[in-house]
Amino acid sequence: MYEETEHLAISIEGRGDGEYTISIAAAKAEVHEQTLRHYERLGLVTPARKGNSKHSPRLYSDRDIQRVLYIRRLMRDLGVNLAGVEAILRLHDHIERLQQEREAEVAALRTAHEQDLRRLKQIISRLQGAGG
Repeated sequence: MYEETEHLAISIEGRGDGEYTISIAAAKAEVHEQTLRHYERLGLVTPARKGNSKHSPRLYSDRDIQRVLYIRRLMRDLGVNLAGVEAILRLHDHIERLQQEREAEVAALRTAHEQDLRRLKQIISRLQGAGG
């Protein structure tokens, strides 16, 4: 069963980020709708809402479904309880945010480096033109 879940998570990851009602999301994640609601109450998943009301229909993304599959894998295969899952997910989310920040910093440094390089090439070009 672990391999099936692993395969399902990979196939979901490869598609665009869809929006699924709770019944479809529950079927995709192989859980009961109440499980999704419980995970939402605990803050483990945060589906979008179709409107602004708390009673608006939930819309689960492929990422939400992947997260539920990950939670199930942690609990079933590794025996982690919900408190442990929450801690793992909090760390996972923190690491993901740090990676995004690092990627943004690297992109900014790359842009600054490219600008400096262009500026230096312009200076060299002017100096060569003045010396000729």
